[in-house]
Amino acid sequence: MKTMESIYEEMKAQYAALTGSVPAEGGDLTLRLYTAAAQLYALWEQAAFVLRQSVPQTAVGEHLDHHAAMRGITRRPGTHAAGTLRFSVDRAAGQDISIPIGTTCTSAAGTAFETTQAGTLSAGELYCDVPARAVLSGTGGNVPVDSVGYMVLAPAGVSACSNPVPFAGGGGEESDESLRARVLTSYKRLPNGANIAYYETQALSVPGVAAVSVMPKHRGVGTVDVVITGVSGTPSYALITAVEEKLQAQREICVDLKVLSPDTTSVNITAAITTAPEFDSSEVRLAVRKAMQAYFNGALLGKPILRAELGRIIYGVEGVANYNLTLPAADLPGAADLLPVLGILRLSEAV
Repeated sequence: MKTMESIYEEMKAQYAALTGSVPAEGGDLTLRLYTAAAQLYALWEQAAFVLRQSVPQTAVGEHLDHHAAMRGITRRPGTHAAGTLRFSVDRAAGQDISIPIGTTCTSAAGTAFETTQAGTLSAGELYCDVPARAVLSGTGGNVPVDSVGYMVLAPAGVSACSNPVPFAGGGGEESDESLRARVLTSYKRLPNGANIAYYETQALSVPGVAAVSVMPKHRGVGTVDVVITGVSGTPSYALITAVEEKLQAQREICVDLKVLSPDTTSVNITAAITTAPEFDSSEVRLAVRKAMQAYFNGALLGKPILRAELGRIIYGVEGVANYNLTLPAADLPGAADLLPVLGILRLSEAV
């Protein structure tokens, strides 16, 4: 790789070879040569950038989107975590209380959630549940039960809010790495409107789909089962319906097609963590727990669970000096319609 200094030195050497004299440092000629070297370096960098963006293997951002578009593939947008907001009163009211659509509540961390339809807290009742979603897309909206407790502008008469179920399903915009893998796969496995690659490509184009397994003749000749997962794991009914509507409109004639949720298998994990002296052991174990929870998502559909991969996740957490993984005792095989989910996770400090 050329640098501005190397180009400048080459120009000075060439000038000396042609004229027999070396330009004095700080003079007008060296200033002109240095300015020209800077411009040539900029052109060199621009040419290198264009070369990187010209192929999907190294293209990034919108340039990778252009390569994907040529293959009929689009980057999956971020998804909003969905759940339920519960609005309650201290004492039952004598009249109905309206909960407008768009009523916003937040968590202690400031993550905002809004109702997606209007609700009514009926007279004589202490609470009502209203469907809601995170205002912003991304994993930040995935929060556990009772994480939401503040109303931005409380509906008249309502005294408190909470979330009785977790908010889940939030995911960020598809990364360059994920999109690049799909683009390159489309060259290796050409979809023809009838094969496995075609159904995979179409299903993965639906926002919120994390992974797909296509099983032709799973229920006999003339059948195709398409198993999908969402960002957080098991897909919602709405996501299954969206994928089925898309595929039913494009399936082969006389094909019985079904879009299904995967079977799940719980993976129990037990590990003893050795914490580096300068770190707090409880905080390190909490970080390991979060890393493991993040790993078990919808992308694991059909994949085996390897002890080496689990060890890599644990050891990759800052503050982990060593570990001893006792469960699972062996690698767990995968199956096309099987989604591994995190079961009981036991983390202790090694003695």
